[in-house]
Order: sequence, then structure tokens, then C-alpha cells
Amino acid sequence: MTQDQIERLLVLSPNWLGDAVMALPALADLRRHFADARLIVAARKGIAGLFAMAPMVDEVITLEWPGRMWARRSRHADIATLGALRADAGILLPNSFASAWLVRRAGVRERWGYSTDGRRWLLTRAVHTPAIRMHQAEYYRRLVRNLGVDNGPMDPALAVPVQSIESARQLLRPAGIDLDSRFVVMAPGAAYGGAKRWPAEHFAEVATRLVREHQLHCVLVGSSADAVTTRWVRTLVPGDARAHVVDLAGATALDVLAGVMSLAAGCLSNDSGAMHLAGAVGVPLFALFGPTRERETAPLSRPGRHVEVLINHVWCRPCMLRECPLDHRCMTGLSPERVLSAMTGWMRSRDSAPDLRAANHLHSADHDSIRGPAA
Repeated sequence: MTQDQIERLLVLSPNWLGDAVMALPALADLRRHFADARLIVAARKGIAGLFAMAPMVDEVITLEWPGRMWARRSRHADIATLGALRADAGILLPNSFASAWLVRRAGVRERWGYSTDGRRWLLTRAVHTPAIRMHQAEYYRRLVRNLGVDNGPMDPALAVPVQSIESARQLLRPAGIDLDSRFVVMAPGAAYGGAKRWPAEHFAEVATRLVREHQLHCVLVGSSADAVTTRWVRTLVPGDARAHVVDLAGATALDVLAGVMSLAAGCLSNDSGAMHLAGAVGVPLFALFGPTRERETAPLSRPGRHVEVLINHVWCRPCMLRECPLDHRCMTGLSPERVLSAMTGWMRSRDSAPDLRAANHLHSADHDSIRGPAA
């Protein structure tokens, strides 16, 4: 099937927020290459909102099936939903057998993806998986490149809607954070496991000192699953500073979380989906890496935006374990003093937050800026 024969192109999204953010450059490549096609992204409910903010995407479909064969009702519903799209081709960013099986059952004639998980026979165009490790964004870009699509910049283009920013302001205002307030976002959770989490005591110490010494508010964010962690961090902050620490874990939809981040002076985060979202939004980002490979999952951001990966280099990292069998030295040894120095040093060098907030609002790209002359 030639490029001009594809009028409706379906892309199955990765299933984790961080991976979905790292897939945005590949989606931009597809947008430029299939300039006249309708680009449709199918994603699970928890991350579908990300693609509603992606200016290269024309339509977002929410999937319900978790990939388990016994979940018959959601499986049949997704097959019907995808079948109704009448897509000419489907590109599978997940590596799973289930994703290829689903698209085939939905009647998508062309099915393209990596030949992993025993699904080669389900694909009409199969790309061999790379023999070497690479950044996850490059992994997705390599897939589309092997499908004949040129790669462009490795920028995670997102356009935070104006209404999402206003919703963020309304959420922050009752906590005393208004247009004149300076605040830092902190994401102390991580879905992968406890080994990826910087100690709550360290987050609390940084938050306390930002409040006391730099007159900053701190906003704790995360999913509802992170609420236990964020509550504990806030509890550890002494009473005089706690009033300036706001806990929004589980209280924000994805677009509103992006709105909160777009208003912030900076973000401190573990290696998590929130970290990747912050990078895509363009907020100055300080990313804490422990057991995971920063060369493969370091956050992407826009040109000129500050991203700093902070690591305690010990012999046992990166181990990729969910829980540390030793003393968690890769994270406990990353001191609050070092993290605070990095954050405040950079913010002082840029003369602080008002200009940063204005800059964050200038990246609401529209569809034309993505398709542009390159299309």
C-alpha cells in the first residue's frame, strides 16, 4: 500500500504515560509523512488525554481491553470500536502479541510493527527489533524509519489547552497560589516500584527549604496510587512550612496536570510518567534516576528548556530492579543538599519564575506548525 493510498492511519499507543510521551516524536514523523491522512491514536483510558493535547493527532480513541483474553466484554468492544474506524493501516507501538491480535481482529488490512512477542505472523510489515539498546524515543523513531518515514526533531510536541491552564489556576487558587505566586511541582511517586522513589524524607526536606529560604510554594502531584506517598511527604514537612505545600495527587486529569506544570517555576520528579509529561510541557525539570537507565528513558524536552538528570553513581546501578535488595544507596545517597543546589542555582541564574511561566505558555503549537512546510 502506497503513501497516497492511506487515508486513515491508526496508531496504537504504548500503555504507559512515559512511553507514550516518548512516542510523540515518532507521531510527528508520521504526521509529516502522511500529511493528507487522518491520524488516529488508540490509547488506554489513563493516557488517552495525552494525545488530545498532541497537535499532530486528528482523533483519539479510548481503549478498554487490558490485554487479557478472559476480559471478553472490553475485548469485543475495542474490536468493534477499531473496526468502525475503517483504518487503511495500523502501526503498533506496543510490543505485545495482544495489540497485533486486536488490530487484526478489527479488520485493519495493513498491520506494521516490531516482530516481537511471537506476533510476526499477525503483521503485514514486520521490523526486526534493534540489536542494541537505545533511548525509547529512538526505538519508536527507528520503527517508523524502517517503514519508510523520515525522522525529524526528537521533540515531544504538546499544546496545553487554555482551558486546562485555567482549570489548574482554579485548583491552585484555594491553596493560596495565584498568578503572582511562585511554585515548584514535585512528583514523589513512581509506578515501577519502590526502588525508583527518592526517599519521602528527602522530598520533604527540599520542600521545607524551598518554602523557608526561597519563598516558594510546593505542589505535590501524582496519580491516586501515589496519594499515600504525597501525603507522607507533606506530613514530614514541619508545620510552619506545611501550609505552603499543596497535595494534588489523584485530583487532576492529565490535561489539568499539564496545566499545573505549565504554570510552575520548575519540577522535581522521580523517573516516572509525571517526569516525562513535565519534559513535554517544557517546565524546567530536575529528574532523579536511581535503578533505571537514564540513557534509555531520560526525559525529552523542547529546545532550550532546562532538563537536568541527577544521579548518585554507585557500582550497583542501573540494576532495573523494582525493589532494592541492598540499602537503596543509588537514591538515599542522592542528598537533598545536592538536589536543592541544582534547583536553586539554576533558578537564580534565570532570575526566577515569572519569565519562566510566560515562556511555558508560548508553546501551544497548532496543527499547522506540526504539519508545516515539512509536510
